[in-house]
Amino acid sequence: MANITKTNAARLLDKARIAYRLVPYTVDPDNLAADHVAAELGEDIRQVFKTLVLKGERTGHFVCVVPGDCEVDLKKAARAAGDKKADLIPMKELLPTTGYIRGGCSPIGMKKAFPTFFHSTATDFDTIFVSAGVRGLQLAVAPDALIAFTGATIADLVQE
Repeated sequence: MANITKTNAARLLDKARIAYRLVPYTVDPDNLAADHVAAELGEDIRQVFKTLVLKGERTGHFVCVVPGDCEVDLKKAARAAGDKKADLIPMKELLPTTGYIRGGCSPIGMKKAFPTFFHSTATDFDTIFVSAGVRGLQLAVAPDALIAFTGATIADLVQE
């Protein structure tokens, strides 16, 4: 672990005394998809969660954390956020909005605390993986601790 640089997300978990593991993986710049990350980690794709940032028509920005093998359902996500309509934010807005880049967006430590929603299957596992805030590094963490730390709500967020 000595050669892995701690990210801001990891430092925030340290400060909150939440146990986690930093898990490095090989990045393929041409394939930032969650299935590639899961394969690199040797983990179940259903435990590797991706962090998506959306913008509600009235409610503004919010975060959805969904299993890597699923697509976010925009209607369900909007409903969870108390809005009628929501869309993923354009890629060019990701860094200025969150401080993170595509493939390295963590639900922890964004520039602002946005309302956050985890898909309901997160709590099916003892450990889930989310981005540590940079490409090539994942956090393995207990979902209950992460959900409590981020003040997130559990909701059904994915397409059937």
